[in-house]
Amino acid sequence: MTLEHEGIEARFRLDYPEFVLDVDLRLPGRGVTALFGPSGSGKTSLLRCIAGLERAGQGFLRVNGELWQDSASRLLLPTHKRALGYVFQEASLFEHLTVRRNLEYGYRRILAEQRRVGQEQAVELLGIGHLLERMPDRLSGGERQRVGIARALLTSPRLLLLDEPLAALDLKLKGEILPYLERLHDELDIPVLYVSHAPDEVARLADHLVLFELGSVLACGPIGETLARLDLPTALTDDAGVVIEGRVAGHDSAYDLLSLELPGSRQVLRVAHKPLAPGRPLRCKIQARDVSLSLQRQEHSSILNLLPATVIGETPAGSGAHVLVRLEVDGTPLLARITRYSRDHLGLHPGQQLWAQVKAVALLA
Repeated sequence: MTLEHEGIEARFRLDYPEFVLDVDLRLPGRGVTALFGPSGSGKTSLLRCIAGLERAGQGFLRVNGELWQDSASRLLLPTHKRALGYVFQEASLFEHLTVRRNLEYGYRRILAEQRRVGQEQAVELLGIGHLLERMPDRLSGGERQRVGIARALLTSPRLLLLDEPLAALDLKLKGEILPYLERLHDELDIPVLYVSHAPDEVARLADHLVLFELGSVLACGPIGETLARLDLPTALTDDAGVVIEGRVAGHDSAYDLLSLELPGSRQVLRVAHKPLAPGRPLRCKIQARDVSLSLQRQEHSSILNLLPATVIGETPAGSGAHVLVRLEVDGTPLLARITRYSRDHLGLHPGQQLWAQVKAVALLA
């Protein structure tokens, strides 16, 4: 595979009564790409086009060098010939088969020399070893989804499609399954397209973000940079914030605080977290509403994270009383939601040097 053809190229145009799906995307060929936006914005429609379940009048799809669709040359691989796994909101398990036999169904259809994921590996990754002899009607919603994802992996896909796999689960079950999805991200070299309209899921899982609105792509790029943009609808929500991928620098066992180095910087965040091995990557989300600003370093404060920052710009933040300020800390973007009064009182302007303050208990790692 040449560098020219690495990644996922997807170009589709399809008319619906409510909107026109019109996308032209070049996505990474590894990691998790989140398709994010409100219901009805075209996320699932794109996934169905990629799976071959929708026939777009104009379509082109190449996955890491493999051409799956090209309407110009009348090439259209049917769904069963596309090396993909598809997991829907509801796990469609065979109700008359045990979990073990559900897993074996797809695995046996793949030639031995083409298998990229083994049964034991899939079972261990999804933590379902104790469920193998159960029937599907004896599984919780979260267990059903884990089995469904494992079954999809055992088809040895070159692309994994997850269509809001947590949407039907309550908060507790979501919390149980998210660590397994993080393991897939960390341990498997299979590109994932993950449809969601839940900001917390996207922040935890995605490396790349595609933002949809009415069938069109508003933005596409690495998640840290895209979430920090002030010109996108994400900047106007209560969940506005950034995702930072840092590295563990150490752990204070006396206070159970983890030190996290910012990318390419010696600046450190302290996070309430269990011990992790030094050097390990760790992602955290910093909500804009949890960042305050000061013109001077506050030496006597309960706020542990004091970061030297530069003001880059600002935008109105929904309420007429608020503004969203974009900052940079040694090249790492950061957002702060403050009142217009505070903006004027501090005399904020682009290029200004100040201190960004973040509570350790506010960080979501």
